[in-house]
Amino acid sequence: MELLDFHPGGYRFIKVEGVFQFSSGVAAAPGFALERVRFARPVPLAEGFAAAERHLTAIGRPTTAFAACELRSSAPFTEQGFIDFNRVYVKTLERWGLYSDGVNPVARTNVCPAYDKPEVPSLHAFSYTVESDSPQPTFVLAGNAECAQGPGEYRDSIVRRGDTSIDAMRDKLRFVRAEQEERLRVLGLQWRHVLNTQAYTLHEVGPLLREEIFAYGAGTGAVTWHLASPPVVDCEYEMDARTVLREILL
Repeated sequence: MELLDFHPGGYRFIKVEGVFQFSSGVAAAPGFALERVRFARPVPLAEGFAAAERHLTAIGRPTTAFAACELRSSAPFTEQGFIDFNRVYVKTLERWGLYSDGVNPVARTNVCPAYDKPEVPSLHAFSYTVESDSPQPTFVLAGNAECAQGPGEYRDSIVRRGDTSIDAMRDKLRFVRAEQEERLRVLGLQWRHVLNTQAYTLHEVGPLLREEIFAYGAGTGAVTWHLASPPVVDCEYEMDARTVLREILL
């Protein structure tokens, strides 16, 4: 992992070699803070991006202030389907001055709800920087599932692929938690700085959240369990975390 400055946006981001579709996390630079907008219902991606651009324009922020987004898809992608989707997804970021030469500063979570599924990939929420003198660290960690980030296929590194027993889910959760913790470390943060943690899985993990998140010390803020699966076939558990200065509902 490499921590880079994205000066046009007022934030830093974690770059992972071989990953073009998103960064692993962002944190507001000094003099800035992150805010989050959530839609009342997920909006088809093109419409969601247009709404995000209008919002940024209305508050006097450039499109380069766009720092993170949360997507909802109808079903998990195959490996190739995920690559094809991401190639289309980054075109808007490229037009906005965010994505260039395979480097993408924008953090992202993309999951597939079990109920009330969107018909097409949709935008659920997005985060961006605003000028601020608040001393509160603000950041968004991208979602990650129980597999390695970087070159190669996800399926080759999925923790206990095909096994959803409680012991297997514990191993998956621990792997994901460790990855999120490492991202916090790279940003110079700890779990105590996190106000919102999101778990995404279709499997029973209630006892595991208690044992591996709260008791571990990773649940210092709120933990929300979403009945949703990660965006790639065969992955079973995903998690992200954030602290933002303000949240807005559109």
